Amino acid sequence: MKSSLRSGKLTKWKDERGFGFIQPVDGSQEVFLHISEVKDATRRPQENDTIYYHCVVDLDGKVRACNAFILGARNKSASLNSRTKPSDAIVSSFPIVEVILLSLLPLVGAIHFTWTTRNPLPLLLYPVMSLVTYFLYADDKSRAKRKDWRTPERTLHLCELVGGWLGGFIAQRVLRHKSQKESYQVEFWAIVIIHYLAWLFWLLLGRTLWV
Repeated sequence: MKSSLRSGKLTKWKDERGFGFIQPVDGSQEVFLHISEVKDATRRPQENDTIYYHCVVDLDGKVRACNAFILGARNKSASLNSRTKPSDAIVSSFPIVEVILLSLLPLVGAIHFTWTTRNPLPLLLYPVMSLVTYFLYADDKSRAKRKDWRTPERTLHLCELVGGWLGGFIAQRVLRHKSQKESYQVEFWAIVIIHYLAWLFWLLLGRTLWV
């Protein structure tokens, strides 16, 4: 059961691992905080931040913070819309324009490849792997909240490389997962660039080489 709203100072924070500890204002035992429980933040937590949070007790008796926010770094527009239905939130956060723009070149390339080679594999692989990758992101975020074993990042990147990068992009925007970790983003966009270069090569030279 969640406690009433509490506050404390973030005395320890390991940004690369996404967790830290809050020292409550009443001087009681430190409370564990995971980045997935920081809501509507305009930036990532930093040491000495004042954190407002609720407490929950895990089955193993450990106390952790949930539904936390950073004093002075809360997205006001998001907090005003906190009563929005989850389905409405997903729809409103879906990056329609970005998805269309990002998928335009691969779609044209895949259609051209299918027409030229009579092989529909890319047209089938992109949507299938995007769905697989999206659900892997969702499962990994759920595991993070439960503090369970995580899906290895190399597995996510492998699925993106095979064709699921668009599903990964959608998951990053809709689920707000893996979108703040710089090292992950570097590898992710490198994979996107590889796909773009491959389709540019095909559209410019592939047909000539095929013939």
